Amino acid sequence: MKKIIAFLTVSILLASCASTKELEALKTKHAQTKEELLAVKANLTKCLVEKESCQDKVANLETSVSDLKKDKENTLQQVENLTVLTKGANDNIKETLTQLSKKDKYINKIRAAASKKDSLNLVVAFHLKKELQQGIDDEDIEVNVEKTVVFISISDKLLFKSGSYTVSDKASKVLEKVATVVNGQPEMDVMIEGHTDDTPVTAGSALKDNWGLSVLRATSIVRELQNKYNVAPSRLIAAGRGSFAPLVANDSPVNKAKNRRTKIIILPRLNQFFELLEQKAE
Repeated sequence: MKKIIAFLTVSILLASCASTKELEALKTKHAQTKEELLAVKANLTKCLVEKESCQDKVANLETSVSDLKKDKENTLQQVENLTVLTKGANDNIKETLTQLSKKDKYINKIRAAASKKDSLNLVVAFHLKKELQQGIDDEDIEVNVEKTVVFISISDKLLFKSGSYTVSDKASKVLEKVATVVNGQPEMDVMIEGHTDDTPVTAGSALKDNWGLSVLRATSIVRELQNKYNVAPSRLIAAGRGSFAPLVANDSPVNKAKNRRTKIIILPRLNQFFELLEQKAE
């Protein structure tokens, strides 16, 4: 009996010892599992944080990609606009160069025409001076080229008596020489321009004022050139300036005499000048 009790006691003790060991083992394993669980949770939390960070990075990258696409589109549009502008600028430059070329040609035509006209004026002036230099007092006649015309200024004492518009006999020599040169240039017009001083016309005269005197003197010379020297009337122009275009002040007898004059102006016709412009420039 004692043996049985002792066996049972030993068995219980052994069983108790085994349970204790198992319990300790279980506790140890539980602790390890708990640590592993904590590690897993930590790793999970880390992954979740990293995932959120990655999602933010992805979102940022997507935003950057979108912005880059927009920049690319804007750049392409700017390049396209620049190309259009460049083409337009090139077209404008070409058009400007074309216009400048046309302008240069036009200027050359004008220069050529002006040169030809000036040369013609010089020739006319040369022949007038040559015709008039013999037997005529140089103080009474002036031949000059002024701007676009040739003019002869003749003192009235060679053409008219004081206050009269009847052409004097001694005017024939001058007018004949002028007509010789004028008839040699049939493409040019001739304007006769009368000038007076500021002395009022004689009371009781048929003339009202110096306007009338200057015009009548011009028409008298026109008739002489037409009727005696065969200058075509279609080329003749009669004009009067009265006392309103003086050479000098009407403050002395000498100056008044200078202002009493008749100008015979030889000028190119406008259509002739435009024909010169239309000619091909060199």
